[in-house]
Amino acid sequence: MGVVGVQGAVSEHLEMLAKANAEGVWVRKKEQLNSIDGLVIPGGESTAISKLMSESNLFEKVKEMGTSGTPVFGTCAGLIMLAKKGDAQVEKTGTRLLELMDVEVNRNAFGRQRESFEAELEVDGVGKFPCVFIRAPAITKAFGECKQLATYNKYIVAAQERNLLATAFHPELTQDTRMHKLFLGMCKR
Repeated sequence: MGVVGVQGAVSEHLEMLAKANAEGVWVRKKEQLNSIDGLVIPGGESTAISKLMSESNLFEKVKEMGTSGTPVFGTCAGLIMLAKKGDAQVEKTGTRLLELMDVEVNRNAFGRQRESFEAELEVDGVGKFPCVFIRAPAITKAFGECKQLATYNKYIVAAQERNLLATAFHPELTQDTRMHKLFLGMCKR
């Protein structure tokens, strides 16, 4: 499993993949994408991830992989990257989206860093899960084949569409491997 390693919670995802009995690879170069079965786009800062993915020639290859059926899991900023449409903040910052998943996102739906929180939520296919929200985005609209897996208040915070999985929260910051195992199951199909 590859983890896009340009910015964000890369090492945390690699640790969770190892705990879930998968080999993780820190992906910094386009060529590394040729030898992986699935890809994680971690949480971090979406504008920086977008820019650095473009500069390192990862952007187009990741988009091509997601379109052709390679499983891709985006967490927090990774969710923003997967979205077909962003809010005014995404547009204002010039964040280039992969436009793979039939969702619209609100970049800072839950406020600033100081409004970060944890909540145990029911996630379809996983059960009760300890969700860590840090300056989190949210899905404001899911359409097409996209299926919501979890909600918090009025927002969708986890969704799946064919080979794409996205969470507004950080499963890599817990000790619970079930979200990563859900993704690994998608990779085996």
